[in-house]
Amino acid sequence: METINLNKVPDSVKNIPSDEFQLLDASTSKERERIVAPSLNFIQDSWRRLKKNKAAVISLAILIVIIIISIGSIWVSPHDPTKQNVAYINLPPKIPGLDGIDGLNGKAVVAGQVVDKYAQAKVPEGTNFYFGTDGLGRDVLSRLMMGTRVSLLIAFIAAILDITIGVTYGLISGLLGGRVDTVMQRILEVLSGIPNLVVMILMLTVFDPGILSIVLAMVVTNWISMARIVRAQTLKLKDQEFVLAAQTLGESRLKIAIKHILPNISSIIIVQMMFSIPSAIFFEAFLSFIGLGLRPPTASLGTLLNEGYKTFRFLPYLMWIPAATLSVIMICFNLLADGLRDALDPKMKE
Repeated sequence: METINLNKVPDSVKNIPSDEFQLLDASTSKERERIVAPSLNFIQDSWRRLKKNKAAVISLAILIVIIIISIGSIWVSPHDPTKQNVAYINLPPKIPGLDGIDGLNGKAVVAGQVVDKYAQAKVPEGTNFYFGTDGLGRDVLSRLMMGTRVSLLIAFIAAILDITIGVTYGLISGLLGGRVDTVMQRILEVLSGIPNLVVMILMLTVFDPGILSIVLAMVVTNWISMARIVRAQTLKLKDQEFVLAAQTLGESRLKIAIKHILPNISSIIIVQMMFSIPSAIFFEAFLSFIGLGLRPPTASLGTLLNEGYKTFRFLPYLMWIPAATLSVIMICFNLLADGLRDALDPKMKE
């Protein structure tokens, strides 16, 4: 037992009566050493860190609202998005309760005079087009909901196919290695040198313009980045001790890939998928804007932009509304991807 040198004890402690000293109870000692923080698994800990990123949480909430509205518009829509009404062409936006705000009161300036376009078109009382109508009398809000739904559908399909093909290709290439890896990487180099626009034009010679041709054009080359990332992570993990132990125990490469490597790179796959979704949305909008994508009356953000820019000087809302929607969706996906990257990366732990 270690002895205490009384010469080193402060005088303030020496003067305390001995009856005031109390032995530390064993239960009190255990209570002090008890871990108060709850035990969290990987998903709970990632969600805890993600909630601290306000931009990512707000972006997630906005995206959820947009997705719910776009899907719900299949059954509940202000008007038929494809129905034409030549009597109601080019009506400005009109929102009830905002009659005093120019641009949202259904009035427009014609030859220097303010004209009530709804009264001229003899629109029934109570019928409002919140975002106005286009050159064929179709409701812009209803077409915006339909266009957002189609663009998101194309983006999610392309992202799922990218994950399926890219992850499988990268795992096979990284695990097998050797000549198989060399041949597979040379194939990737050849495919990466083909521009997406050229692939899209070739697809149009085989398929009619539509969702199928756009998705196939994306799938041909968009999965390459995913495959390279998965291959690099697989090469780094397959020499780790837990993988070598699994090999020693006689597990097959398929089990090693599914049980050991794939769970450890799942966070990287999720982040890469979140970055690929806005890229797919922009690619679809670009193709539809230049006339190589969807065809009317099917609406997408790209077709709405294509229709709106032609009359931008006279009817700016036809272009501003889909452009703002496209910008918000892409910004939210990128902010959410940044937040997920910080939350899922073990190196970013506090």
